[in-house]
Amino acid sequence: MEVSVGRLARAGLYAGAVIGPFGGAVTTSILPEIGDGFGRSPGAAASTLTYYLVPFAVLMLVSGTLAQRWGPQRTVRVAYVAYAVTSLLAASAWTFEVLLASRVLQGAANSFTTPVLLAVIAASTPKEKLGRALGLFGSMQAAGQTSAPLVGGLTAEIDWRLAFVVIAVVAAGLAVLGVPQTDAEPERDASLRSAFVPSTLRPALIAFVGWGCLGGLSFLVAFRLDDVFGLSAGERGLLLTGFGIVGFLTARHIGKAIDRFGATTTVVIGATLGGGLIAAAGTTPFAAVVVIAWALTGAAAQGVLVSINALVLRSDNANRGGSVSVVQSLRFMGAAAAPLAFVPLYQAHPLAGFLVPAGLLVVVPAVVTWSGRGAGSRRTPQPGAPPPPR
Repeated sequence: MEVSVGRLARAGLYAGAVIGPFGGAVTTSILPEIGDGFGRSPGAAASTLTYYLVPFAVLMLVSGTLAQRWGPQRTVRVAYVAYAVTSLLAASAWTFEVLLASRVLQGAANSFTTPVLLAVIAASTPKEKLGRALGLFGSMQAAGQTSAPLVGGLTAEIDWRLAFVVIAVVAAGLAVLGVPQTDAEPERDASLRSAFVPSTLRPALIAFVGWGCLGGLSFLVAFRLDDVFGLSAGERGLLLTGFGIVGFLTARHIGKAIDRFGATTTVVIGATLGGGLIAAAGTTPFAAVVVIAWALTGAAAQGVLVSINALVLRSDNANRGGSVSVVQSLRFMGAAAAPLAFVPLYQAHPLAGFLVPAGLLVVVPAVVTWSGRGAGSRRTPQPGAPPPPR
């Protein structure tokens, strides 16, 4: 019986990876319906995305550290229950302002799930298999991101509010499953400062640039498919899902590559390939090449994301939950900053909108990982090496 309970908790650990991206993206395909329900424009309804993502990203700066103090099992269960309750509030929202408030609370609750789940994976997985475990987690996140617009659209055929009912039911089920017990005790004295160390801030910078210039660039690809090739909204939405599908299919294989070749190598390769693919998507005169390049970018994005999670979770920092929380926060801040940074470039010259992020992907991760290696070699003497001269 204990074995079956443990397996269920392990399954819940990875299933929890789905609900965060799902809850964030579920409104993307039903914005017109939400607007109609409250007499608002689709543009105004789009604020439901912002109201979710801002508290989600900001609170993740501290949620991992707080979870270290409280214990991951209790933290995750409370977060899932809060997520279920706030989802029901969204489903029953009687004004647009109530819906926005519920989205804020949803984002706040979700900030206490993803980084904690990653820390539990690290604590319950042998280091030599950690890459594969994180790859599986990444594939489940990609599944949530990809399926959310589809599920939202299908439920909206009946009533858009049903999408939030689905989230509430899933969150309640995950609260029952919980997460596996680990040998790690809660760190009652875990400090916020312990998460903001160089071994965390370097991967966090890569996450900011990597996700902002990869996953955060989907709107720019949509602009080009419209401006250059004249595709309809439905066609653009369908073609953009290739990013998530390829990410889902490749994340586990990327995790295996991390176990074999190391996270530092795979993050640089993923970012460099991503830069080349973004440049191709922004310069090719063929719509089919844009679609293929964007889909393959999903694999490059997983190469970056799974690798930076592995870099942090394999570190010697005792506050790994707080560290991975900071990294995930910067990842979503990068996505939020992408439109502000790249829309003016695209409007000034369409090629610049793609070539600048492509260049950042090639340069920044390589420079940051190289500087990290140098810093590590200066701090940590090799076994058997003579002491430094005095």
